Order: sequence, then C-alpha cells, then structure tokens
Amino acid sequence: QMQLVESGGGLVQAGDSLRLSCAASGSTFSSYNMGWFRQAPRKERELLARISQSGGMTAYVDSVKGRFTISRDNAKNTVYLQMNSLKPEDTAVYYCAARMSLIGPWDYWGQGTQVTVSS
Repeated sequence: QMQLVESGGGLVQAGDSLRLSCAASGSTFSSYNMGWFRQAPRKERELLARISQSGGMTAYVDSVKGRFTISRDNAKNTVYLQMNSLKPEDTAVYYCAARMSLIGPWDYWGQGTQVTVSS
C-alpha cells in the first residue's frame, strides 16, 4: 500500500507561481509512475502531467504545457508540480496519483490540495 500526501496549495493571484509537493510512503516510490491531476467544480478530473519511474520521461496536457513542470526526487520519495503563470481557470483541487504500469488505471491517490487563483 502506498500513501500519498499533497501539500503546497493555496490562494494566489493570476500570474503567480506555486509548487505542489506529493510525499509518498509505504511502498518503493521509484517503482511507480506518478501523475498530477486536477478537478474543478462541476468538471471531471483531468490528468495534467505524468512522469516515469526514473523521471526520464514526462508528458503534459496541452492546457498546461510550457507553464507547469512535473519532477520527482526518488531519494525524498516526492513528486512535484511547479506551476507558473497561473490563471483563474487553474483553480481546482490538485491530486497526485501513482501506478506501477505505464498505462491503465492509477493505483493510489492522495487526498488533494486546493489551488485558487484570483483574477
């Protein structure tokens, strides 16, 4: 079993930056592909970015490409999401998730952290 705990959310203004962290415990972190998702009110949860076990491969949804960066530190069992040039439409609850396989369902989820961007 893996436990994931997100942190770093908050209230910021448009154009500001935030860095989210997701600390993992309970399993071998470096064995898992990691992803960041978000869910805005009345919208479905969407995958924003994912990173491979070693960190050598990353992928992003078009809406955050060039603004958000996913990274990981396997020595610290932590995955990060650096968010720059935030927009009001980035307001959502942000979740990290883990899966061993490269594709398919995500095995573990964090509880989420709220990000609110004011205009």
